[in-house]
Amino acid sequence: MRPRIYIDGYNLALDQGTGVATYARNLSFRLGAMGAEVGVLYGTRASPSRNPLIREIAFFDNRVGETGTMLRWLRNVRRTALGAFGEYATRVPITGQVVSTTFENRLPHFDHLWNIENGFTQAANHFKLYKSRLSVRIPQPPQIMHWTYPIAMHMPGVKNVYCLHDLVPLRLPYTTLDHKRRYYRLNKLIAQKADHIVTVSEASRRDIINLLGADPDKVTNTYQSVELPRKFTDKPLAEARDEIAGSFGLGWKGYFLFFGAIEPKKNVGRMIEAFLSSGSDLPLVIVGKQAWQSEEELKLLFDDHIRYQVQEGSVLRTKRKIILLDYAPFRLLVSLIRGAKAALFPSLYEGFGLPALEAMKLGTPVMTSNTSSLPEVVGDAAITVDPYDVRAMVDAIRALDTDAGLRAQLAEAGPKRAALFSGENYEKRLGEVYARLGVRLDQPAPAPREAALAAE
Repeated sequence: MRPRIYIDGYNLALDQGTGVATYARNLSFRLGAMGAEVGVLYGTRASPSRNPLIREIAFFDNRVGETGTMLRWLRNVRRTALGAFGEYATRVPITGQVVSTTFENRLPHFDHLWNIENGFTQAANHFKLYKSRLSVRIPQPPQIMHWTYPIAMHMPGVKNVYCLHDLVPLRLPYTTLDHKRRYYRLNKLIAQKADHIVTVSEASRRDIINLLGADPDKVTNTYQSVELPRKFTDKPLAEARDEIAGSFGLGWKGYFLFFGAIEPKKNVGRMIEAFLSSGSDLPLVIVGKQAWQSEEELKLLFDDHIRYQVQEGSVLRTKRKIILLDYAPFRLLVSLIRGAKAALFPSLYEGFGLPALEAMKLGTPVMTSNTSSLPEVVGDAAITVDPYDVRAMVDAIRALDTDAGLRAQLAEAGPKRAALFSGENYEKRLGEVYARLGVRLDQPAPAPREAALAAE
């Protein structure tokens, strides 16, 4: 009998992916490859139904069966008041009746799907009211519930493992909108109550131990796996060139690239200042959703004396410019990364720094920060600078722009460094954590869905 290991779908249900969503999806495929029976617990708005077809339909369109606002509010208030009794998950049957091809790139690997209506919102409300985690029950519960985020939930009678990616709201409180007292209380509670905590870098592990007082023996750094579908990474060079030329009017190796959310932590404002000061004739392409305080990060672009350099959503035929793209489909984003002269990722603080490693895996030279987890992750295979030092960033951008030998060196070193974070190495580290909790995985041959992923 295969060990049952479930994860949450907290970030997997988001319309646009996040780093945590990538972590969760990769984790699901790795668990499948290791021989686990994988379940995913969602908390969407979908109302429960006795009809299995309606439950399947509602998973892909959770407006199905939605009640009026007042009735839904009253029901949620009642559920919160009765929160001490916990919540029960409902099985979501995936039979193939619903054509789900559109969602394939977002769906995790799974053997079972479960849902609790507005479950994660209920958990947050429960924690506000009771200062404790919401109990969640599932028929035939797993041996391990691996929460991919600090969620105020737990499964009684099973081993609860939590991934704390970083403690940015505590280390850089001015860069996030989190309620800091509540965030601290929840993470402190998790550090005390979890059967084990995993994280994604030694920098984050130190923070968890030092800031939350976690038992060092209960905190393990597993890092992350850096995996990109081969159907995108191995695309013929001519096809990738045509995509970025036709979609964005950009030449191969003829631009710098930043990709990620535009928010204070990502340090986009200083990066733009450095790029404009570098004097490069190439454009800077910024691909990212404009999040909290993005207008502050981008304000330099919209000063009247340089407004001509900026265009949102399309290309300007000017000598020096910055191109803002709110979103690029993942297949195009991979081509954009491959075609960039260099990727810029001067984040102030990262738990892992997945974008830097994704660019390195694709052979694109990288400039990143010398803070938090980034030096231990990129090693000597990227240029690292003080993210608060604009002059250092200017020098790094100029070096990447003019030094072909440096770019060649980094393009060769990047994929080798990224290989240290392979799926196989990640599986080994995960397996050791689960074995400590009494659950052993036999590492069988890949399951059909995992084999299909590897072939992509």
